[in-house]
Amino acid sequence: MGSARTLAQLYRDFGEVDAAGTSPLYERVAVALSESDEALRAIRAAPARKRQPTVILAALHDLALAGHAPALAAAYAAGDGDAAAAAAIDTLLGITDSVVATAVRRKTQTFETARCPALYPAIAEAAHRAGVSAIGLIDVGSSAGLNLHVDGVGIAYSNGQALGDRSSPVQLSAAIVGGRPVPARAMPDVVARIGIDIDPVDVTDAENARWLRACLPPDRPERMARLDAEMALAATAPPLLLQGNAVEVLPDAFSRMPAHALPVVITTWALSHFALEGRLRFLHRLDEAAAGRSVAWVSVEGVGVAPAIPTFGDRRASGHSIIGLAVFDGPVVRVEAIGRCWSRGRLLSWLTNS
Repeated sequence: MGSARTLAQLYRDFGEVDAAGTSPLYERVAVALSESDEALRAIRAAPARKRQPTVILAALHDLALAGHAPALAAAYAAGDGDAAAAAAIDTLLGITDSVVATAVRRKTQTFETARCPALYPAIAEAAHRAGVSAIGLIDVGSSAGLNLHVDGVGIAYSNGQALGDRSSPVQLSAAIVGGRPVPARAMPDVVARIGIDIDPVDVTDAENARWLRACLPPDRPERMARLDAEMALAATAPPLLLQGNAVEVLPDAFSRMPAHALPVVITTWALSHFALEGRLRFLHRLDEAAAGRSVAWVSVEGVGVAPAIPTFGDRRASGHSIIGLAVFDGPVVRVEAIGRCWSRGRLLSWLTNS
């Protein structure tokens, strides 16, 4: 991104590759930005790490949702790609400082509850193996903390199985491959919900909720509706959000767990942000906590990323992730790989008999 031409290519590639087929509006807007020298100069007013299309497009969307870019908001509402492209350029040129300030202040968020179909049976299995009827969830890298309400969603699997709350406003689906069904265990009572993140997002705050909406393409109303339902579900029992590095904050999270509940630590594609030393320190934190109580860890991480979780000899960067389960009970640790998943949890294969 050291030259205008490189930045232009970045936006063109985003439109023609990343947005193509999923968001016609963003495809048209990104390509238009790539062809406008003035727009590219405005984007270059942001720090280099904040010039990515996802960040700038989310900043523009946020300003539209906030009423500061009415022409862009109207074009998005109408689904008019040409009008949206022109309005996006005009907004960038007219209120460059506001776009840049929003991009600098915020980071794009990942809040896909699509991972819940993999998490639900794994968490229920952890509780079963530990022999408990109440759990507390600690989500590492929680972002907006929406996965901390995994017990409140409904999940339909392609093999006919269903888990969770069929009356929930948040209904998810996943495909099952292989011959084994997921365990048909109900989630135990969740008595505590704690999220840990470097920059946690409180969805009960109106500006934060708007930003989460802004991180979605404006022409994906089904995703927007699901996000609204997910945020409404989270607002019924807001999690405790702890800010900081997970390795440093985990002891505080454990100290806030009710004594009668099994702490279940969740990592979903979070440990890849840690160097190997940090992952090993994370594992040590779990071991330390287990000196005084049983602790479970449910991981959904790339092959070889989660320390101590078996990989079946699968190659790293092979396109799928391993669903791991570790139960720490004093000096005894039971570690198992219980499944594989693809597409961030939308496709999974259960590997153990339950």
